[in-house]
Amino acid sequence: MLLNKKVSIALPKPLYPGVLVRRYKRFLADVELPDGETVTAHCPNSGSMKTCSDPGSPVLLSKAKDPKRKTGWSWELLQAGKVWVGINTILPNRLVERAVRESALPEFDGWTFQRREAPYGPHSRIDLLLERMGRLCYIEVKNVTMVQQGIAEFPDAVTSRGTKHLEHLAEIVREGNEAWMVYIVQRGDGRVLRPADSIDPLYGETLRRVLQNGVRAVAYRTEVTPEAVSLEEAIPIEL
Repeated sequence: MLLNKKVSIALPKPLYPGVLVRRYKRFLADVELPDGETVTAHCPNSGSMKTCSDPGSPVLLSKAKDPKRKTGWSWELLQAGKVWVGINTILPNRLVERAVRESALPEFDGWTFQRREAPYGPHSRIDLLLERMGRLCYIEVKNVTMVQQGIAEFPDAVTSRGTKHLEHLAEIVREGNEAWMVYIVQRGDGRVLRPADSIDPLYGETLRRVLQNGVRAVAYRTEVTPEAVSLEEAIPIEL
């Protein structure tokens, strides 16, 4: 399915090239700059980053604007083969929010954006909340970076939190509202999305069950360049 209009999120400027030395402690990465200096960058991604964290890969960094931050650099992109991969897991939420606000996604035509991080239950939040004629629509956005031979898979690590979100979406549907999973493949070589059953079989089992019971899902591939991350088109979800 094609977009109603193109939507992009610009990346910070300027970006600085380097080569990944290692990623460690989830949120840290050592990167060698062209002059031979090795710097430590913040890694805004808590997943395993399988297929997009190989040492020796070209990366692009931005400089932190906050002088008080412990790490002076942020890791923005990694080059995997011929494509750039977006590292920041927050960016897909911003991208979907902008697309909804600008009526770019045909799945949400007629819905009005209400808020992000909508509370649900005593201890949970759902990424986006929309409204149409008194009815609510909750959207959970997931960042996808694991792609092998054109097949994008989610999750790249066991995610009890992700499974809990699926159960919440099923509850929302039972209450008479609408609920969506939106998967954003933050690289241009994903042609189809599948649940990563070999990594987290419970997530895949739960996804199939909630989709049979009214939760809806869509996956979008993006175009990632050193300038911006842009929504391209919907890709099939194979269960």
